[in-house]
Amino acid sequence: MTDMVFGTAPSRVGEPVLPRWWRTIDKWALSCVLILFGIGMLLGLAASVPLAEKNGLEPFYYVKRQAFFGGSGIITMLLCSMMSPRQVRRMGVLAFFLCFAAILALPFVGTDFGKGAIRWFSFGFASVQPSEFLKPAFIIIAGWFMAAAHEVAGPPGRLYSFILMAIIVVLLALQPDFGQASLVLFSWMVMYFVAGAPITLLAVVGGLTAVGGVTAYNFSDHFARRINGFLSPEIDPRTQIGYATNAIQEGGFFGVGVGEGTVKWSLPDAHTDFIIAVAAEEYGLILVLIIIALYATVVMRSMLRLMRERDPFTRLAGCGLAAAFGVQAFINMAVAVRLLPSKGMTLPFVSYGGSSMIASGIAVGMLLALTRSRPQGQISDILARHNRG
Repeated sequence: MTDMVFGTAPSRVGEPVLPRWWRTIDKWALSCVLILFGIGMLLGLAASVPLAEKNGLEPFYYVKRQAFFGGSGIITMLLCSMMSPRQVRRMGVLAFFLCFAAILALPFVGTDFGKGAIRWFSFGFASVQPSEFLKPAFIIIAGWFMAAAHEVAGPPGRLYSFILMAIIVVLLALQPDFGQASLVLFSWMVMYFVAGAPITLLAVVGGLTAVGGVTAYNFSDHFARRINGFLSPEIDPRTQIGYATNAIQEGGFFGVGVGEGTVKWSLPDAHTDFIIAVAAEEYGLILVLIIIALYATVVMRSMLRLMRERDPFTRLAGCGLAAAFGVQAFINMAVAVRLLPSKGMTLPFVSYGGSSMIASGIAVGMLLALTRSRPQGQISDILARHNRG
């Protein structure tokens, strides 16, 4: 019946998996992600060596680990991009329950690595941050709930997604991890808006978020210190923000030269949260603009392809994943130039980090899977047929 109403595009019968994947994948978005990983390796060669020397390790210890984790993330991304939307949904739901259980266990067996926030499981040889994996899994299950609400006599999926989002935001804020909590909230709001939520309701959610921020400021020393540091008119040059600000100013338009930067010797998180400062100092504004353009290309092309999708789950989950990817990159870079308070958030595919690399690979792989071209009538064609009728 669906084919009789909407029609289908011809498909190539018996086409092998890999040629079909290559024909339907968004090659521009895929290329941008691979370039971002290459830039991350280039910056890692500069930013990771000082840290290795400080810790008494071989100079390229962290570079090798980044190559391993990054390679694992890219392979994971490619495998996830070959899945169908149904497989993406099943994987996301299963991953959500596993990650949610891990988040509940963090207060009892987690560690903070001296950073004041219990976010990691430490296994000695490696550590895992479950919130990185919870993020794409939540987007998938929230998209499923919201899509179910479009069905005749379907469940109140929007309400379910709201309750789930509120629980996750509270759990992340208690770690405290306000950066990931705000990212989950923003992604949900984008999906809710695409699902047809009224602006008034989103404004109410925004107001409740502001109230939550004030409450966190009054009752969380960790949150208050970061806000006070952000609002202070003076920048302490001995802080990470101070070092990063100075590095960006020194870099100028063309940078001080490859390997000539000094901020990597001062910044403890030069290879992770503040790697954009290393890029700005050594390569200048040009490389920073290239990085911004690469992230923007992935987000915009994904959104444009999702606009042509008629399946509600594909549209909603894809928009959520694209929004989370773009906003995480924006937050990381905005912190470095002091547009936002420090969040402790990595730059996807560029910063060093095992959990971040693999979780980003899963999220972008799911996004590439959802934006693949499929043998279906596009939504614009459907609307045109109804108007002619």
